[in-house]
Amino acid sequence: MSAVTLYLPRDSAALAAGADDVALELLAQCSQRGLAIKLVRNSSRGMFWLEPLLEVATPEGRIAYGPLTPEDVPGLLDAGVLQGAAHALRLGVTEQIPFLALQERLTFRRMGVTDPLSLADYEAHEGWAGLRRALTLSATELLAEVTHSGLRGRGGAAFPAGIKWQTVAGAMAPQKVVVCNADEGDSGTYSDRMTMEGDPFMLIEGMLIAALAVGATQGYVYIRSEYPHAVATMTQAIVLAREAGFLGANVLGSGRSFELEVRKAAGAYVCGEETAMLESIEGKRGIVRAKPPLPAIEGLFGLPTVINNVITLATVPIILARGAQAYRDYGVGRSHGTLPFQLAGNIRQGGLVEKAFGLTLRELIYGFGGGTRSGRPVKAVQVGGPLGAYIPESQWDVPLDYEAYAAMGAVVGHGGIVVHDDTANMAGLARYAMEFCALESCGKCTPCRIGSTRGVEVIDRIAHGPNKAQQVHLLRDLCDTMMHGSLCAMGGMTPYPVLSALTHYPEDFGLPTNSPTTSTAPAATA
Repeated sequence: MSAVTLYLPRDSAALAAGADDVALELLAQCSQRGLAIKLVRNSSRGMFWLEPLLEVATPEGRIAYGPLTPEDVPGLLDAGVLQGAAHALRLGVTEQIPFLALQERLTFRRMGVTDPLSLADYEAHEGWAGLRRALTLSATELLAEVTHSGLRGRGGAAFPAGIKWQTVAGAMAPQKVVVCNADEGDSGTYSDRMTMEGDPFMLIEGMLIAALAVGATQGYVYIRSEYPHAVATMTQAIVLAREAGFLGANVLGSGRSFELEVRKAAGAYVCGEETAMLESIEGKRGIVRAKPPLPAIEGLFGLPTVINNVITLATVPIILARGAQAYRDYGVGRSHGTLPFQLAGNIRQGGLVEKAFGLTLRELIYGFGGGTRSGRPVKAVQVGGPLGAYIPESQWDVPLDYEAYAAMGAVVGHGGIVVHDDTANMAGLARYAMEFCALESCGKCTPCRIGSTRGVEVIDRIAHGPNKAQQVHLLRDLCDTMMHGSLCAMGGMTPYPVLSALTHYPEDFGLPTNSPTTSTAPAATA
């Protein structure tokens, strides 16, 4: 009898939920029963409330079971799980689970489907197709393709990737560099981690295409130290890619050279800012550089440098494989393509949702997330990480796109969505934003270093002291200084959660709802 193929994730979220223990029990039980199985440790599908999720290959497709514990394994085998039989934990055909079926998975199309470190698996599922096409194009044609796709930086700034690449391509230098910023530090975000752990060759392929476009010969993946599995998987994937001829002095026999290595970050949130990251890679203290010069002109070790985050670079292969127009057709307005939205916080069905720009928070929270885990009403949703604005219900139907959110003083950012129910104290959350900035500031500029410390004090006076109106005015003035005077987004965006909480939830600060001091929404910054 041929072995039945089973899939069980090796993703960090699945491991945290006990996937390794389930795997050991599966192997032990099947060995005892004389059942022939092939256990593939794939990546997570991104349905974290169902982890560990077991999938069984059947003639009808993969059948999913979950969430599992080791104690469930004997009963599953007794019921005929290897034939996809009925069981209380049976979820049906994996791709037909509504959470997955309603998505538009482009960048994440292989996630949970392939063995992350199998070159054969990767190639069988459209892997390297983008690179092979890129090798047939001139640098000018390559740059035009990426520019026409409308791809913008998925790390938060949303700057057009093609324009950034064109700047690096036009710079005169003996060597150029591609740096992947994988210092994913925003609360509630994990799409970068999932990519590096679950589809590492896709990131390598994207960096190779970027190198071909700008003439770079060296690349670095800067990974946060809190991601040990991502570091290990990326390191191993680079070795495998080099052995197969995708990296090194002669990429696929093209005569083009590109070397790639992993650099591990040291745990500073501010190193997610591109110039602080460059300082860290160079072995210096991670503090923000003043601009100009732009990193595209004078970046890592003084060389012209492409800096993009994981999702930006990982999206490039499908743009080259299927054509810029095919990707551009997704989305709304100037927000083209898809974004992996990451549902976290007080949410019943937390996980990754890749959808085209233009859907709404209400669709994400209820259509995919199923409402709060606590069962209580949703009060506020923070979008775009710890420095993103809190979005009230009155704005949950605004389409998720960069311009629409900027117009209401918010950011889409890296796609992190953190849900809070009606027990949340927004004054406390606003205070935490200022405190977080004070702790994580690199200290180089006064508005961020001093402003955040003073911000904590002023919020405390608003919540607990007299002269509230005067203190609110002072807080708004302080936030204005931070937004327009800080060197980077660390200080420049800290006011977003503070002002949005103050504007939309004044009662949590002990202020009347109709107070004129709370009626002004935070202004968007460029």
